[in-house]
Amino acid sequence: MDPIVEVKDLTKKFGDFTAVDKISFSVGKGEIFGFLGPNGAGKSTTIKILCGIMMPTSGEGRVSGYDIITQQNEIKNVIGYMSQRFSLYEDLTIRENLEFFGSIYGLEGRTIRDGIKKVAALAGIEKRRDDLVRNLPAGIKQRLALGAAILHDPPILFLDEPTSGVDPLMRRNFWEIIYRFSEEGRTIFVTTHYMDEAEHCNRIALIISGEIIALDSPDALKKDFPYRVYSIATKDFIGAFKKIRGLDFVIEAAIFGSDIHILCEGGSRIRKRIDSFFRESGFHPYRINAVMPSLEDVFVSSARRFNL
Repeated sequence: MDPIVEVKDLTKKFGDFTAVDKISFSVGKGEIFGFLGPNGAGKSTTIKILCGIMMPTSGEGRVSGYDIITQQNEIKNVIGYMSQRFSLYEDLTIRENLEFFGSIYGLEGRTIRDGIKKVAALAGIEKRRDDLVRNLPAGIKQRLALGAAILHDPPILFLDEPTSGVDPLMRRNFWEIIYRFSEEGRTIFVTTHYMDEAEHCNRIALIISGEIIALDSPDALKKDFPYRVYSIATKDFIGAFKKIRGLDFVIEAAIFGSDIHILCEGGSRIRKRIDSFFRESGFHPYRINAVMPSLEDVFVSSARRFNL
């Protein structure tokens, strides 16, 4: 894919604190690209630099061919940006907010009316266009913010934690909207700390403390995971968990519902060692299954190695 976003050695410092530390990546045209990381990892700072809102300390980058340092105004005209915080006007209606934001981008007359009609349908807010924004539930506000970001039909959409504080059903509906936008050939750059949302991306960059620690498709990251993952079920899973996490061949252990998930180093003999542990410890009956690693396994393991 032709790159529509290119970044090389991008760095942003605030005094002695380095928020973004020499990161490099590219985003292909039409791609859904994700930044996955905890709060304070540098995700929002990176997006603000790419959107022309903030200047980098050093490094270089281009968005849709425009330089992030010398052509910030040009960048703002070809992108849609949805900030982490809801930024529309609470004392205006949905229609009035969309008309205002459309006017900022120079839309008028039939163009803005058709644009509002299209984004209202896409976001599922047609029947509420005359409602005051302050009276809307959080999920509808998020759809409105997305509608305002795409009103001028930008080829690139930057979404910064777009579903923060939204319930799981609304999050799913929101991603259905993102998919429809992507199917039209638009590029989506999204930041999130939700593992299930990252699964929707074509590629993701795992970011910790301003550094990219891994970058690939979710499936490729899981396929290249260096550890074996096992799911274990037993009646006394709490007692088993307390003992098994202390074994020398167990890298990580966690409780998933009433099962135990463990990450192990080593080859095929690991299964026999787990069997021996359960037989000798008296945890009967038990069931052991090899499972595919989750994105959470990949992220936690990568973060742990990064911090060593």
